[in-house]
Amino acid sequence: MKHFDIKTQIYFGENALDRLSEIPYKKALIISDPYVVKSGMVHHVTSRLEQAGIEWEIFDDVVPDPPIEKISVGVQAVLKSHAEVLITIGGGSAIDSAKAIREVAGQIDPSYPRPSLIAIPTTSGTGSEVTSFSVITDTKNQTKIPLANDSLLPDEAILDAELVKTVPPNVTADTGMDVFTHALESYVSTNNNEFSAALAEKAIEITGSFLLRSYLDNNDTHARQKMHVASCLAGLAFNTASLGLNHGMAHQLGANFHIPHGRANALLLPHIIEYNSEIDKYSRLKTDYPKHVRKYATVARTLGLQNFNIVTTIRALSNWCQFMMKEMDMPLSISEMNVCTEEEYFAQIPSMAEAALKDACTKTNPRVPTVKDIEMLYMQLW
Repeated sequence: MKHFDIKTQIYFGENALDRLSEIPYKKALIISDPYVVKSGMVHHVTSRLEQAGIEWEIFDDVVPDPPIEKISVGVQAVLKSHAEVLITIGGGSAIDSAKAIREVAGQIDPSYPRPSLIAIPTTSGTGSEVTSFSVITDTKNQTKIPLANDSLLPDEAILDAELVKTVPPNVTADTGMDVFTHALESYVSTNNNEFSAALAEKAIEITGSFLLRSYLDNNDTHARQKMHVASCLAGLAFNTASLGLNHGMAHQLGANFHIPHGRANALLLPHIIEYNSEIDKYSRLKTDYPKHVRKYATVARTLGLQNFNIVTTIRALSNWCQFMMKEMDMPLSISEMNVCTEEEYFAQIPSMAEAALKDACTKTNPRVPTVKDIEMLYMQLW
């Protein structure tokens, strides 16, 4: 038996941030990164809390790829504050940090009343505001630790396009391709269902129509709001269906070479589509294709990529991913990024492949990979 539910209440559209002036709490702890505070973006939150007469404090010691050490510092801040609600504003790192901090705080001091959690994303990509996952980093062993439990789910999510107007183009590109990867992987996941598929299909449709517009013009508020919603829809989809090998491999690129998560996903995506589809020179001779291959073709048609047959249609989907990356000035290979030497990269491939195979996301990939398969895919990225 399967089940589907959406536990997080979602507030979206114009003036969605006004929800903060209605929350029924006396004290809040705001969790964010230093940029959100220094840029003044945090005032979108504090002004509304003051309007409602809610006392607040700020914990802003959040960094990208949140390490275990920073989570520990955040736990102490939460236990000291005795806040009734945690409000996290920022990108995926801030939201993932807040989720992990609340979870660990409850384990360290079971007598501490569990605070509510409100997530306010400032990028349109991770979908973390509606997922039961949090990814933290073990810096000592250079690995990413995915946490997964329904108790990690935020109680509320607030999607307000006002917060994403100033996101720079390169971040819009990275996070936008992350949205597409979330939607596509959840759509072909072995754990997908009709509900997750509906959410993923809509996220794919919106991304195809509005990502490039959002990248080209920060002031295109309509496109920005659409991508903000698409990110949330994709998050809801993969929260129930999980992901696949693309994310399993991307986690290792982030942990070893600090490649932004969305960019790592984008680099991998064309290769993963073709790998999962098992396309080769004999493919056209087939009379039937696995369900996930037909679903890739459905996605291609959603994007307007209908072609002569299923093989060329899926190749068109792979090419569309690279076309989008080129249009948004994203690198198409590891070598273009100057994050490491060729020797350093290839030396890490065996250990990255082993870790990717064990990654929780890989378990629901539609094609079961081997270590050798994953090593080959990493080699193709260089």
